[in-house]
Amino acid sequence: QVQLVESGGASVQAGGSLRLSCVPSGSIYRGVCMAWYRQAPGKEREGVAVINSDGTADYADSVKGRFAISQDYATNTLYLQMNSLKPEDTAMYVCAADLGVCYGRVVKPGTGEDAYNYWGQGTQVTVSS
Repeated sequence: QVQLVESGGASVQAGGSLRLSCVPSGSIYRGVCMAWYRQAPGKEREGVAVINSDGTADYADSVKGRFAISQDYATNTLYLQMNSLKPEDTAMYVCAADLGVCYGRVVKPGTGEDAYNYWGQGTQVTVSS
């Protein structure tokens, strides 16, 4: 089992920045493949960014050039640096994980339940105009 705890969410003005963190714990022996998703009120959960075991990453078109995902492979802690925030970025940001290594993963349409087995509770990001 893997537990995921997110932090870093806050209320900010448009144009501001935030850095989210996700700390995994539990039975992690061969690495962990991770991603960020988000769910806005009344909308389905969507992928934001994924990172592979070789450090390559992919982003949703809506956040490309503004968000950066990274992972400290020593602690497996996942980060999401969010810059130039927009009101439409307002959502609950959720960390997702899958045990083992992964290569070539990209952000795909859908809620991610078919790609990741473990989910955090989320951290709220609210961006005001």
